[in-house]
Amino acid sequence: MKSRKNACQIDFISHREACPFVRDVLNRVGDKWSVLVIMLLGDGTKRFSELKRLIDGVSQRMLTLTLRGLERDGLVFRKVFPTVPPRVEYTLTPLGKTLLKTVSSLAIWGIDNREEIERARDEFDNREGF
Repeated sequence: MKSRKNACQIDFISHREACPFVRDVLNRVGDKWSVLVIMLLGDGTKRFSELKRLIDGVSQRMLTLTLRGLERDGLVFRKVFPTVPPRVEYTLTPLGKTLLKTVSSLAIWGIDNREEIERARDEFDNREGF
């Protein structure tokens, strides 16, 4: 019997449906808020209010859910200080720091290719009547 890890690798490599774990991880790190949080925490520890201020358009609820998911997956460490009101800080874990390089590469790719992507979108929209 194949191990779960090997079965996922074989399915992924042969272009069959990716195993649920791979999909789950990609869903976590691929959403727009998680990527921004990881990138911001790559610069160092941040308080919740600071992250909220730095991420344009994120609601308090969505930021809370994103941080909890990243914490659950071992990518972010949450430290609560016993003050009134409680002060909460977030830091990338060592595992989260290994993801930072990949996420940063993706962001740089997006910046480097922005004009070409926008041009392709415009061509598509004009051709399809959008």
